[in-house]
Amino acid sequence: MNRINNNDLDSDIPSKAWWHYGHMWLVVGGPLTVVVASFVTLYFAIKLPDPVVDADYYRKGIEINKTLEGRHDGLVPALQGRNHAATGIKPTQP
Repeated sequence: MNRINNNDLDSDIPSKAWWHYGHMWLVVGGPLTVVVASFVTLYFAIKLPDPVVDADYYRKGIEINKTLEGRHDGLVPALQGRNHAATGIKPTQP
């Protein structure tokens, strides 16, 4: 049988702390970055909440649609709209 001598396992090189090894930072760095980013996200979520939608949002939307019904510039056919851009004469609706 082979006997392992304890003197063979001892080395003169002292071991370093774990933070002195680069590969350990690769293992710990990814999850640590995710944890820090989650706390930053939590801070923003608490500090800057989303605004609440108005209770009468539907009525306001109807009013906006009524004001937009008067404008028909966006509904001009493409050829007339292109000619308007070249000549400066506003096309009339049929």
